[in-house]
Amino acid sequence: MRKIDIYDTTLRDGEQSPGVNLNSIEKLEIAKQLERLGVDIIEAGFPAASPGDLESVKQIASTVKNSTVTGLARTVKSDIDAAWEALKVAENPRLHIFIATSPIHMTHKLKKTPEQVVATAVESIQYAKQFFPRVQWSAEDAFRSDREFLAHIVEQAITAGASVVNIPDTVGYATPQEYGALFKFLKENVPNIEQAKLSAHCHNDLGMAVANTLAAIENGADQVEGTINGIGERAGNVALEEVAVALYTRQDFYENIKTDLTLNEIKRTSQLVSKLTGMHIQANKAVVGKNAFAHESGIHQDGVLKEPTTYEIITPELIGEASNNLVMGKHSGRHAFQDRAKSLGFELDQEALNSAFQEFKKLADRKKEITNDDLWTILTNEQLKESDTSTFELERVGVQYESAKDPSATVIVKKPDNTVVEETTSGSGSVEAIFNALEKVVGEEVHVLDYRVTSIGEGRDALAEAVVNLSFRGEELTGRDSVQDVLEASAKAYLNAVNRNLLSTHIKEIMKSV
Repeated sequence: MRKIDIYDTTLRDGEQSPGVNLNSIEKLEIAKQLERLGVDIIEAGFPAASPGDLESVKQIASTVKNSTVTGLARTVKSDIDAAWEALKVAENPRLHIFIATSPIHMTHKLKKTPEQVVATAVESIQYAKQFFPRVQWSAEDAFRSDREFLAHIVEQAITAGASVVNIPDTVGYATPQEYGALFKFLKENVPNIEQAKLSAHCHNDLGMAVANTLAAIENGADQVEGTINGIGERAGNVALEEVAVALYTRQDFYENIKTDLTLNEIKRTSQLVSKLTGMHIQANKAVVGKNAFAHESGIHQDGVLKEPTTYEIITPELIGEASNNLVMGKHSGRHAFQDRAKSLGFELDQEALNSAFQEFKKLADRKKEITNDDLWTILTNEQLKESDTSTFELERVGVQYESAKDPSATVIVKKPDNTVVEETTSGSGSVEAIFNALEKVVGEEVHVLDYRVTSIGEGRDALAEAVVNLSFRGEELTGRDSVQDVLEASAKAYLNAVNRNLLSTHIKEIMKSV
């Protein structure tokens, strides 16, 4: 069997999605779930980007053992040094270096000649090899590069010590036929190509990332890079779950090709990434969209009832979609709750489990039936509880409507200094009124950039999940919260975003004093 290595860059390229900002706790939880999924390589971040990024990569590198952890670096010594500081604690330290090779990038961005680019790449790889046993080198914008030059620099990179060479379609410009042909060309025209693995990295600007990635595999790529749910800059990266399921489902075509992914962890991984990034999964998305296994047409329903394979080429169970979503209620006990938590993949200590159980009981008093989606939300929130740093905490929110007047909102909030304040303001709608009142509590200018609410599960008593993107103290932040009341969820999500700035500031102050 020919094994394809899965290289996940959700925590690096995926986090570059507009509006996404993960804290270190969230990054670590995603990394641990990627490890459970069976990802071969986790690109944990860009250590040179900031002290916080370096510390986050180091934390992941010291925690994850069954996946290789890597970080990104430019072809400069300070980047490589920062990456080594973050990754030297890893079981198998690995570095990812990149430099652009297309004429447009070399001329306008790097302002270097092709010869200078080759020299820079070689020098950085050789320097990195003093620390890292395994170095991956990427030719940024490889698809739009001159083929002969690309073959030359790839040869030089391998000679310098690169054991993996990545050939990205950085701007999603390629078609499957062209991208596959590029890998075939390199296989045939780089003399030392057998000394390194070729890797594919596709963006989805023209909607062809999955097709391009599969074409690369067909033409010699032994590693594929992408993200969960296809998140990333612009239109995103290739969705790794789609590639993996395509290879599995079409084994008749992709003979003797496999990945080591645990496919029934796909749904849980997808849900976690969606929740923590605040990026909603479109209903009709392949593999993990909520409509992926839904059948509206009577003809389709009749066929599936008679024989599922008439219209389902993927079973829900394959990706870990619960076929048995047995409900729990207020009479369910602690033991049943603990068993369900384990079956959903959560490993909480006793204190966290007790706290989650109390939240479950509170919800059960208000909601007749609690589904796996509800439990997953409760358990995830418990798993991601922040540190004890003082933050804003919502104690109460209320909205009043008077005829011929805009609604007014009253909020009662405990501030970081433990004082409790009450503010009342109006707005053109109830949510605007709440946000105006909260801004007065915060005492600084806050700009709301985006706001959305979705239901978790079904029914009029479903949990509401609110996501708020805002700008505060020059930083774009994403906050979220899930409760039954839409307005309460909105207020808590707003404060969650503001609190992220307070927490990051607190971490920076700690690091300065170390």
